[in-house]
Amino acid sequence: MAIKFQYNKTSLNELNKQLKVRVRALPTLKNKESALRMEVKKAKERAVKISEQMTYKMTQFENMASLWNEFEPGLLTVTDVKLKTVKIAGVPTPALEEVLYDVKEINLFTKPMWYPDGLQILKDLVQLGIESEVYNEVSRILDFQRKKTTQKVNLYEKVQIPGYNEAIRKIKRYMEDEENLSKASQKIVKNRHLQEEEVNDGN
Repeated sequence: MAIKFQYNKTSLNELNKQLKVRVRALPTLKNKESALRMEVKKAKERAVKISEQMTYKMTQFENMASLWNEFEPGLLTVTDVKLKTVKIAGVPTPALEEVLYDVKEINLFTKPMWYPDGLQILKDLVQLGIESEVYNEVSRILDFQRKKTTQKVNLYEKVQIPGYNEAIRKIKRYMEDEENLSKASQKIVKNRHLQEEEVNDGN
């Protein structure tokens, strides 16, 4: 990215101001990038852990497979998933607050005794499944923000800060050259004037 500037004091002051902003912001951006990287890792690990818990629970109930055939489908439905917003490293992310269910009434005189336990098992599995999805979404959001922050860090560190420094150096060099030329010109004019005065005095 080419830095636009003019060879004057106003442009120099503006570039210095822009450079200061970026130099000051860079450590904060690097800290944010590092925090986001850590939070992405945590969210991914949490999603994997929940997924493992779910697999473990499913294997626990494999020996009940014949009983599940007696289970009435449609007894339990998810009516709503309540989420809240939680800020992680300054980024708004979803967090599971509550899963709402609709449970049909069970006549325990006609249904097997294990039905209430079966419903609880289903609720637990559903809860874990939704939690896993939420953590996957959290890691996706955080990773997206981390990439954006990394891009900004690279832009500042590798492009803009060196670019502003180079532009400032060019303006300063130009202004110094201009000043030196001006002084040299003044000296030439002064010397010529003195020579002319000497010639006139001689006459």
